[in-house]
Amino acid sequence: MDILNPADLKSLIAQQGKWSISLYIPTHRVGREQQQDPIRLKNLLAEAETKLLATGLRRPEVEKLMSPAERLLWNDNFWRHQSDGLAVFLSNDFSVIYRLPAEFEELLIIANSFHIKPLLPLLGRAGTFYILALSMNNVRLFQATPDTISEIALNFPTSMDEALWMDEPERYLNLHSGSVSTSEAGIFHGHGIDEDAKKNILRFFHSVNEGLNALIEDKTVPLILAGVDYLLPIYRGASTYKNLLKDGILGNPDRENLSEMHEQAWSIVRPIFEESQKKAFEKYEQLVGQQSAQATNDLSTAVKAAKFGQVETLFVPLDVHIWGRYDEANNKVILDSQFRPDNEDLLDFAAAETILNSGQVFAVPSEQLPGDGDLAAILRYPVQPP
Repeated sequence: MDILNPADLKSLIAQQGKWSISLYIPTHRVGREQQQDPIRLKNLLAEAETKLLATGLRRPEVEKLMSPAERLLWNDNFWRHQSDGLAVFLSNDFSVIYRLPAEFEELLIIANSFHIKPLLPLLGRAGTFYILALSMNNVRLFQATPDTISEIALNFPTSMDEALWMDEPERYLNLHSGSVSTSEAGIFHGHGIDEDAKKNILRFFHSVNEGLNALIEDKTVPLILAGVDYLLPIYRGASTYKNLLKDGILGNPDRENLSEMHEQAWSIVRPIFEESQKKAFEKYEQLVGQQSAQATNDLSTAVKAAKFGQVETLFVPLDVHIWGRYDEANNKVILDSQFRPDNEDLLDFAAAETILNSGQVFAVPSEQLPGDGDLAAILRYPVQPP
């Protein structure tokens, strides 16, 4: 599974080009349905090829655009290591592929920029969190959403033996030749931890903390610890992660059922996410009740405000597309009744511009959208509607 960081999202938003192809499909980790995943991608690629050729683009140009994704179709190892959804982005001289813990609806968009709205629930404020499973023999990191959980491959030592060996080989050999063992059973029988053992655990956890901070860019995403009770406070002493939650999951994570660990973690983090969205929702409703010009559900007003960095908070529906384009030269929003290669989803455009200007975006199902407009925006200061 891959990590989607805010910098990755901004990189996607910054890519502008006439032929920007965004493909989303649901994928499967195991079972017979996994065999259908490459077929699903193949069908979407065929649809994209047909649409590109219909615009007058020459076949060699189309083949060059599609080749990074085409190569995936025959990569058995790639399909054996999937998460819950696959996002593919292709344009001239640029391509990137993400295996992510999100059950995407099948979608193909060809526009002047990449379509990023389905990715938004994966970013911190929208419901993504991490679980760090602590063990002396195998530290693991999981990225989760309310509905999914996936393990992330780690590029740093994940066992105490490995970490201490890499840190100080000679000291490690002395450790093993003495009376102290690095096996969990040896150190923690009866939960008695002598000072030397505790120091070694702390050194190991400092190593894990360093690797974790290098791996995770957005440290505002909540991190939950899972492990036996005597390890959690030691790790907290080593951690510098910005949003390490106070509550943790007690028990041996090596023996823990993954779905149960996910359920316990979600019960810890759910109130945090609900409170953040609830506060934004209530602020919008309060401004509407006051008839304040700082709240708007007018699409044109919100799109222009987003472009000029005036949107503090934006709610957009995940399951709706409104086609058109923003005419920057005339500061005008132009609607279109259908999708064309020279336009884009204006809801997606507003979300992207809000993110680029450090606003927060909640991409939600239509029924959770506040008000009765196409979107809902809280502005940093009042602006006059068009």
